[in-house]
Amino acid sequence: MKNAAHALEDMAIDYVELAVNDIEKALSWLVDGYGFAVRARSTPAGGATRSVNLGQGEIDLLLTESTEDHPARAYTERHSDGVADIGIRVPDAAAAFAEAMRRGAQPVSEPVTTGAVTTATIVGFGDVTHTFVQRPDDSTVADVRGLTATPGSGMAPGVGLREVDHFAVCVEPGRLDRTVEYYLRALDFDLILTERIVTGDQAMCIKVVQSKSRAVTLTLIEADTSMATGQIDDFLKNHDGAGVQHMAFSTGDIITSVRGLTDRGVELLSTPTAYYTALAGRVRPTRHTIEHLRELSILVDEDHDGQLYQIFAKSVHERRTIFLEIIERAGATTFGSSNIKNLYDSVEQQRNSCAD
Repeated sequence: MKNAAHALEDMAIDYVELAVNDIEKALSWLVDGYGFAVRARSTPAGGATRSVNLGQGEIDLLLTESTEDHPARAYTERHSDGVADIGIRVPDAAAAFAEAMRRGAQPVSEPVTTGAVTTATIVGFGDVTHTFVQRPDDSTVADVRGLTATPGSGMAPGVGLREVDHFAVCVEPGRLDRTVEYYLRALDFDLILTERIVTGDQAMCIKVVQSKSRAVTLTLIEADTSMATGQIDDFLKNHDGAGVQHMAFSTGDIITSVRGLTDRGVELLSTPTAYYTALAGRVRPTRHTIEHLRELSILVDEDHDGQLYQIFAKSVHERRTIFLEIIERAGATTFGSSNIKNLYDSVEQQRNSCAD
């Protein structure tokens, strides 16, 4: 067993599980739109619960649909489709679970070993859980859930997506600091960024927490209740509580990835031309030309380590909650304040257009 003091140091995203109402519709969204490949499926003997493992690069997604007494059904009955579990790979799942418990985490399921795989689950935020996963290097996410590999699953070209960069999480008013404290205490995360963003007549407070390994990042967001209600309030109402507002996938070339997405019919949020007119006085892009960024509505910002390029996709969720982000990091390790504001300005523009 790994030394308790170091049990939470080596973390990585193993998988992201989305509970869905209609697995075929979710497959169309991610396979047809984002170029994910089906890596494995549950067998027909799985009964009223079906799971599919999608992959691209180092990203593994699990889609789970259930019509029986199952956590996925409980999740979708309240929230509809959304991120229900974040699998966190660790060298020793039992040790990580024990250390998290010692630090005050709330348990969901004790360590269970099946073959060479050990898992244990704790409470995260809202109805989202975190499952510690310990598995051999030659195993796959399919082995964690007992899924059957799909022949030729590595043949899909994808759009160049590499890893899960971060999750943006909306929490209820008054719960931001408590949620941050939970991750710092129970999982030994670090607080790496604090921002207050004003968008028109509304504002939000943002705190970013990150694992010691820097591989698991949560951007936690709370609406400023002293200002007008807005997109964070809408999410909490439509989602019925705290949850993942969006997932960000990294790419090594955002221009190529975004062009691939638009060719596949994915709709991305637009950016006013004035943003690019003023860009030269604020930041000089090093990886891509301003012309290419303007053409594709990609934002650029920088931190003390380098630059980052980002764009949001439009939500296709029936409740207009969860959506996806594409991000390229050219040295940047955190987030830029200007990009955060402009990204959420674009979400507000979509929100207003949907209300018209």
